[in-house]
Amino acid sequence: MSVETNRILIAEDHYVSRHLLERNLANWGFQVLSAEDGEEAMKVLDSDEPPSIAIIDWMMPRIDGLEVCRRVRARKDRPYLYLLLLTAKSQKEEVAAGLEAGADDYVIKPFDPDELRARLKVGQRVVQLERTLANKVRDLEQALADVRKLKELIPICMYCKSVRDDKDYWHQIEEYIHSETGSDFTHGICPKCMAKMEKEMKDKA
Repeated sequence: MSVETNRILIAEDHYVSRHLLERNLANWGFQVLSAEDGEEAMKVLDSDEPPSIAIIDWMMPRIDGLEVCRRVRARKDRPYLYLLLLTAKSQKEEVAAGLEAGADDYVIKPFDPDELRARLKVGQRVVQLERTLANKVRDLEQALADVRKLKELIPICMYCKSVRDDKDYWHQIEEYIHSETGSDFTHGICPKCMAKMEKEMKDKA
């Protein structure tokens, strides 16, 4: 997996549990950041370079895990963050509440290391796919911007002022603009041309 998907946050107020998680994750190759409560977790997740995966304990002081999930999901202008809720709650209603709050997955305490590692691998794949899709969207937006920019460069004959369309056909400029925009023209004479015409008429008289 990429370096980006290897950065992970642990938000756990219990020292022993947090230390055990840190040790396991480091052994699995993760770059680990830690927080002792939900408020510290939000500071990390609101930073300029947040990790892409977070393990959030449900029961924490100041801000609990559910509220952390809700606040993360309320942000629409940040890269997607994979949230894994760590909880001793195992009732279906409680698990459903965690998922509805924004968690992508959950692990029941005391956690099994093999299960946790497997679920984190799923999280890494999800994050990698999301980042790949986001990059493709950016590339598409750039391509569309380039097309619009090229459309602004209209080939025009320097002599007769005819315009060439995308199919390599030449048109009078009025005809071309009408076909592209539906706009029609009213004709008149600008002051500069009017003065030129009057001078030519006087010279001929």
